[in-house]
Amino acid sequence: MRSPTDQIVKKITKILRDERPDYIYLRDLFKKIRSELDIEVGTKEKHLPYVPTEEEMRNYYEAVWKSHEMKHMVLIKVLLYTGVRVQELVNIKLQDIDFDSCQIRINMGKGSKDRIVPFPISFRETLMLYAKHEKTSGAVYLFESNRKKAFTTRGVRKILANYAKKAKMERSLSPHKLRHFLFTWLKKQGIDDALIQPYSGHETRKSLEIYSKLSLADSRGAYDAAIDKFPIK
Repeated sequence: MRSPTDQIVKKITKILRDERPDYIYLRDLFKKIRSELDIEVGTKEKHLPYVPTEEEMRNYYEAVWKSHEMKHMVLIKVLLYTGVRVQELVNIKLQDIDFDSCQIRINMGKGSKDRIVPFPISFRETLMLYAKHEKTSGAVYLFESNRKKAFTTRGVRKILANYAKKAKMERSLSPHKLRHFLFTWLKKQGIDDALIQPYSGHETRKSLEIYSKLSLADSRGAYDAAIDKFPIK
């Protein structure tokens, strides 16, 4: 039988009090104790996120198409083509779209950082016609309700979930799953993480050194070369 932990804590505290330990002292102490007792530091098992298949995505978009809801079709394609997060999506303003360069500026994305994301040239005309219609009706944001208020993240999630039901998918779809789909698909096309990162908004200490040496032009070329084969047109 093990002793209760509170009893052990009292004993250890009594021994250490005279040492006047700080955080670093305690960290090193318990590291050595783990070593003496041959205890390995446990790590949580990481579960891979669910990523829909290409067939599931085709069936899903077929349900979207049959709705004849232009706003929803454009919204879902923006998510699919750019991989933006849902909060970033609802914050996109009409003025953030550069149709000449086929790019959208994401202002104050995750980590309060701005970035540029691409969309396919084949999508430019559709997006431009939609944006012009919204602008003439007085819209400021790319996606607004009939009351001229920007879509909410909750509203976007609800839209996606409803189409998943119509497509009779076993699992619901979220904006983040569409993001996973795009980046997983780009990886399958052989595009390196370093070229995906400038668009994805991911940033880790390990990757910073590599990514900082790459130009946005290199990333754009890789994106354009692959996106022509994207399953959703």
